[in-house]
Amino acid sequence: MSEIDGPSRRILQELKRDGRISNVELAERVNLSPSTCLRRVQELERTGVIRGYRVVTDRDRMGRGFVAYVSVSLSSHTKAALEDFEHAMEGAGEVVECHNVAGSFEYLLRIECRDLAGYKHFHTDILGTHPHVSAITTYLVMGSPKDERA
Repeated sequence: MSEIDGPSRRILQELKRDGRISNVELAERVNLSPSTCLRRVQELERTGVIRGYRVVTDRDRMGRGFVAYVSVSLSSHTKAALEDFEHAMEGAGEVVECHNVAGSFEYLLRIECRDLAGYKHFHTDILGTHPHVSAITTYLVMGSPKDERA
């Protein structure tokens, strides 16, 4: 699928709202026949436009209500240093997103944990002991008026 047309965009919008919607209901909402709608969804899946379906959980009820973004600078920019840091972040349960970015620091992390004490442990014992980390800046999330991540 090289370009996504209007009907497929409408399908994607509806699936983002409700990934458990039945094909019949989805077809009605996007004004397609159920068979055409199903073929389009299958094509979006086959081509990788739809990469999967996820459960959206309540962070507070899951005991992960403390959210912070953390910028991380590294002292070394070699491929080995980057891979070492990324491997460490893959193993850290508090890290739910890790992005290698361009700018004044190398990585932007999204951290979710139970509370400030949990974050302090991550900051001190995980980031603070990593041999390539040279600077850490924390941005606490006070609220999220818009959050469309699934």
